[in-house]
Formats: sequence, C-alpha cells, structure tokens
Amino acid sequence: MADTSGQLAEWLSAYNPDEITIGVVASHSALQILHGARAEGFRTLGIAVGEGRRKMFKAFPGAEPDEWLMLDDYKQMLDKAEWFRERNVIIIPHGSLVEYLGPDNFIDLQVPTFGNRRILKWEAGRDTQREWLELGGCTMPKLIDDPHDIDGPVIVKYAGAKGGRGYFVARNFRDFRRNVDLEEDFTIQEYILGTRYYMQFFYDPICDDGYQVEGMMSRDGQELGRLELLTIDRRDEANVDEFYKLGSLRDLRDMGLEPSFVVTGNAEVVLRESLLPEAFRLGEGAVAASLELEEGARGMIGPFCLEAIVTDKLEFRVFEVSARIVAGSNVSIGGSPYMNINEDNMSVGRRIARCIRKAADKNRLHDILS
Repeated sequence: MADTSGQLAEWLSAYNPDEITIGVVASHSALQILHGARAEGFRTLGIAVGEGRRKMFKAFPGAEPDEWLMLDDYKQMLDKAEWFRERNVIIIPHGSLVEYLGPDNFIDLQVPTFGNRRILKWEAGRDTQREWLELGGCTMPKLIDDPHDIDGPVIVKYAGAKGGRGYFVARNFRDFRRNVDLEEDFTIQEYILGTRYYMQFFYDPICDDGYQVEGMMSRDGQELGRLELLTIDRRDEANVDEFYKLGSLRDLRDMGLEPSFVVTGNAEVVLRESLLPEAFRLGEGAVAASLELEEGARGMIGPFCLEAIVTDKLEFRVFEVSARIVAGSNVSIGGSPYMNINEDNMSVGRRIARCIRKAADKNRLHDILS
C-alpha cells in the first residue's frame, strides 16, 4: 500500500488552480457532485463502465459531465493516474468508488483526491470504526463476539459499502446459522429499538468561523475548522419496511421469508431541535478523535455521516460512520432545512466544490486533498 501523502505537493505543483476538473465515478452521489461542481464554475469529468450509465446522465443536463472517461473496469483508473493529473483532475470519492476499487487500491490511486483518503480504512473495518467512535464519545450498540451467545434480537452486518445487502436480524444461534455467509467478514450487534437517522456533517479545516471544533489547531496555534450539519435522512429498505403487514417474524419464517435491509431510497427528515446540541457533540467528537487514530493522522476532512438510533428516552446510539459523502444526501440536491438557513440551493456535492474553490483561491489545496 503506497503512501501518497508525500507526493501530493509534487502533484499540486503542476496543477493550474484555474483549470481544475472535478472527476467522479458516475454512481452513488455523482449527480449532485457534478451539478455542484458546475455551479461553482468547475469543469467536470464523469468516469463510467458501460454506455448505460452515460446515457442516463443525458436525462439530467444540469449534471452531465463536460467529458467522459469510459473504462472496461474501474481498476483501470489506477493506470490512468498520469492522464488524470495532466488534466488537473481532483477525484471526489464516494461509496461506490471505494467498493469498486477496494480500500487499498483507492489509497494507492495516484491522483489528488478530496478529503483524507487514509481515513477510509478506519471506516472499512467494524473494529476500527468502533475504536474511532468510542474515542469520540459515542455510545454504541453492544457487540456479540460468539454467535452462540445470542439470546435476543441482533443485527448481523457485513464489512464494506454494500447498501445494506446481506444484513439480517437473528434472535438466536439457529437464526444466525441459517442466514450467515461465513465467507464474509461480519459483525454482530445488539438490535436497538428506536428511530434511525443518518446525520450528514461537513468539516471544513480552512474555515475559522461558525461552529468550531475544540482541539483542532492551525500551524500558528489558532483554533480553526468549521463543523456543519448539512442534512439528515432515513432509508427505505426492502423488504423489512413492509414485513409488518404480513404477520409476526415467526409466521414469516414459517413461510420461508426473511427480512432484508437493501437500501432502495432515502427520505429527508429533521431532528427535534432539542436534540441538535447532542448531534453536534457527537459530530465534534468524531472529528476530534480522527486526529488520534494514528501517528501523523490528518483527521476528518469534508463530508461524513454518523448513523445513529434515537431511543424513546431520546438517547443516541451511534452504530456506524461513513467518512465521505453518502447516498442519502441525494435527497437534498436542492438544499435541506439545515443548509437553506445559511444559503439556498446548497447540496453536499456543491459544498465539496465550494471547499475546493476556496482552498484554491487561498492556495491551500494541500489542506483538503490527499
């Protein structure tokens, strides 16, 4: 696994800040990333495998890339690094890119990339996620190490960005054994009753106003970095959202049916306002803790999502973190109740482009790229 951190300065020395191209794999949250980049005056590049993806973008001319790079396999991006750099491309990572390339290949990609790419390895592992979140002050669902110890409802999750595919609920070892794929890395968590919220934050390390994260210091010792809550969503999942209509779980299993958690869509929501201080405390803790993950860590940069359950006692249980833009932010391409307070028509994708634009203007791209 290569360490690209020392090469960033060399790459950027050859970049023309007035001719930056925003590049993104045409999947996941690419529509809003490309639309936002165009709104901020950037040239755009779509990266795709298969003509069907390119044809779909013709339905959205406001987000259609200025240029396409068509590949037979996404791993060919690794061999195109010089081609990207010659065109002043900055890659915007999302879940599909990391899934298609794999975490190690993504870290090895020899192209300036928005955010801290090395933090994705902490997202990819359930154990490393837990270490990160608990260090940041999050209360998490209990883990069950031995499936024979399951004595109540648990949820079994697989590693990586799979959109909920393969997740399942088990009440005992028999349920677990019937559904588990032992070829995959999995985690068993207690099942927390409550409402799930996906809170999408943004940490901008070059801003010195707004909600400042304690402990984040500039080179001259000044506290800096703004934490923003951009949007919150809930997920529509097939088929667990409709299971209640067919009877009890026991009845369903007698029919040979099992609930699944494949994400098919998202819906925008807002928290009751009295919960916002706690939401910000959790986001702030996750950012501050990200600096402690490893020696020389650069910490969280840009968008991230805390995935949490709020119980009927109004307590947060954080069960996951995504250290990049998440697909749930697609519900807010035209803005959200939170973003619109400060500026209309801001999306997470456009917020990324705005951060790049300001960093380029201040000659600080090295502070937001890796």
